[in-house]
Amino acid sequence: MIDAAKVIGTETSILFITLDSLRYDVARAALHAGQTPNLAKMLPGGVWEERRTPGTFTLPAHIAFFSGFLPKLSHPVQPPRLWECRPPAFKAIDTGTFVFDAPNLLTGLAQHGYRTACVGGVTYFSRETPLGSVLPDMFHEDHWRPEFCSAEADSTRHQVDHALAVANRHRDRPLFLFVNVSATHVPHGHYVGHSEDSWQSQAAALAYADEHLGRLIRTLTSARPWLVIMCADHGDAFGEDGYRGRGIAHPAVLNVPFAVMLRGPAATLAEHDPRPRQRLRT
Repeated sequence: MIDAAKVIGTETSILFITLDSLRYDVARAALHAGQTPNLAKMLPGGVWEERRTPGTFTLPAHIAFFSGFLPKLSHPVQPPRLWECRPPAFKAIDTGTFVFDAPNLLTGLAQHGYRTACVGGVTYFSRETPLGSVLPDMFHEDHWRPEFCSAEADSTRHQVDHALAVANRHRDRPLFLFVNVSATHVPHGHYVGHSEDSWQSQAAALAYADEHLGRLIRTLTSARPWLVIMCADHGDAFGEDGYRGRGIAHPAVLNVPFAVMLRGPAATLAEHDPRPRQRLRT
C-alpha cells in the first residue's frame, strides 16, 4: 500500500503517465501476448489493475485526476485514495492520503515545493485552441509539439526524450512530471498498416510505446525513488454494440488499466507499512 502522504512529505518526485484512450482489455491482451515486456517487468505483480474511469473522454477524465479522483476498482471495496482535496470536516481521511488544501493537485503540490511539468500528447494539451489551454494552464510549465501527437508514428520516443530533458533540468528539486502518451489514441491503424483503427492496432501502438516507457521509468528511477502512476484516461469503442469512439458510457470506454508503484534504488526506497492505516477526520 502506497503511503502518498509520506512519499510527498519526503519530497519524492512523481511520474504520472496517462495512456490516452487505452482500453483495459487491450492492455491486458498485449501483456499476456508478450507485446509489452518492459511494462510487464515493472507492473506490480506483473499485471494491470482493472479500474473504472471517472471520465469518458480526455478533458473530464484529466480534470478529475488532477482534482484527486483517480480511476476506481471495479468492486465496492476501494483502497485509500493517493491524494485528495481537503474535504468537509465530517469526512474521514486515511492517514496515508496526501491531502492538499488547494483547488487542484498541481497547486497543492506547488505549495509543498514541487515543480509541475506537463509533456502533452493529444490536442487537449496543445494550446491550439482556448479549450486546449485548460489543462496546460494548471502546470508551472507545459510542453507540446506536433511530433508528440498520435499521427506521428514515433510520438512516444519524442515525448520520452523531451520528458527526460525536463526531468534533468529539475533533478535537484521534487518534480511532478506528467506525460500524456498519444500513441494509443486514434489514429493508430498505421501501426498495423491499416487506415482504420481497431483494438489490434491499439495493441500494436502500446507495443511500440512499451520500449520508450520502459526507458523513461528506468532512467528516472536509476538514481532516486519516484512514485509512478500509470493509467488510461478512458477507453475507445471499436464497433462493440455498434458504438465507436469515446464520450459514451460503454464498458469499452469505462474500463481502463491502472498501476501505481514506488520505484528506485533498493537502498533508497522508503519502507511503507503494509498494515491498515488509521483514518482521520479533517
